[in-house]
Amino acid sequence: MDQRPNKYPLENRTAEFSRRIIQFCKSLKQDSVSRPIIDQLMRSGTSIGANYMEANNASSKKDFRNKIFICKKEAQETKYWLAMSKEIIATEEVKSLSQEAQELTMIFQSIVSKIDK
Repeated sequence: MDQRPNKYPLENRTAEFSRRIIQFCKSLKQDSVSRPIIDQLMRSGTSIGANYMEANNASSKKDFRNKIFICKKEAQETKYWLAMSKEIIATEEVKSLSQEAQELTMIFQSIVSKIDK
């Protein structure tokens, strides 16, 4: 693994969150009730990092703010789908992922607030 200091730690954090979401979704049993929840969780949970990558390559300050705001919205949506996943299985991983989604939401809100000043 690369030992150099990372210039973009939030990029790594969102990528790790996506990996955890993927692993969690793969661990869930799929049936007619769980499948839509799993699909939505996969979409919102993995799009946080994708949108953050786009934000880092934004064409303007406005574009950057919009992408960061989408990251925040996706993190909030992910919290919702994690709460719904508790109906399928309630584990410590759900709790841990929910906490990370909350922290990411607050980080992205802080970034948006600083831009809007």
